[in-house]
Amino acid sequence: MSDVILLEKHGPIAVLTLNRPEILNPLGQQGDGEAVRAVCQEIEADASIRCAVLTGAGRAFSAGGDVKAMRERSGAFGGSPYDVREGYRRNIHLIVKSLYNLEVPLIAAVNGAAIGLGCDVACMADIRIASDKAKFGVTFLKLGLIPGDGGAWLLPRIIGASRAAELLFTGNVINAEQAAEWGLVSRAVPADSLMDEAMALATSIAAQPPQSLRLAKTLLRHGTLSSYDTIMEMSAASQALMHHTEDHIEGVDAILEKRAPEFKGR
Repeated sequence: MSDVILLEKHGPIAVLTLNRPEILNPLGQQGDGEAVRAVCQEIEADASIRCAVLTGAGRAFSAGGDVKAMRERSGAFGGSPYDVREGYRRNIHLIVKSLYNLEVPLIAAVNGAAIGLGCDVACMADIRIASDKAKFGVTFLKLGLIPGDGGAWLLPRIIGASRAAELLFTGNVINAEQAAEWGLVSRAVPADSLMDEAMALATSIAAQPPQSLRLAKTLLRHGTLSSYDTIMEMSAASQALMHHTEDHIEGVDAILEKRAPEFKGR
């Protein structure tokens, strides 16, 4: 089993930690995709989990793809062009797809460098909070590569086409303050309070009714891709289901009784 990611559960919050701190948490070693998918499947199968936080061990979030493996043409980067293509599809893409498709809201607590694939991984989250020590870079061209893991699709949707093009075409690395100004992260916070901030936000999210929460995330994701009429139909169908949950009645009762609701996922 790959050591790339750790999972800890704190009540309704799952904390995922990229765990190769001595080499700045690179991604793309053989088995990384399966390891991340297994962790995401475990979270989705656990109805008690309502939110997840992703961070990096040590001083980096993720320095990106495994450059040593690229030089050695090993792992996902070894073999013929066909083999490399399959390495991306069956390993690296499995990392980003598993995180992007996670049913519960995902917060990226970006503690340090998020470069290349590492920046793309952060973009798979619904919400990003950065340490004031964080850095972001889309540096594929500096390696003679292109963004091969979803960033070319997602980054323009987050910060706009012009700024995404600037990051990609220059390979420049920006700090947390500029990332917040550009909307790449929600906010930058002092390094020593990053996880406290992320956990406080996750706790607030986890207080919501879990069935509605997962459906709301699905609607937001489809909202960037689907037509207005399609989203309206999805909303009507989803809302009809939510009206028949116990949590809906609990929410209504709590408002009328002027108390905090206790949602139980039923």
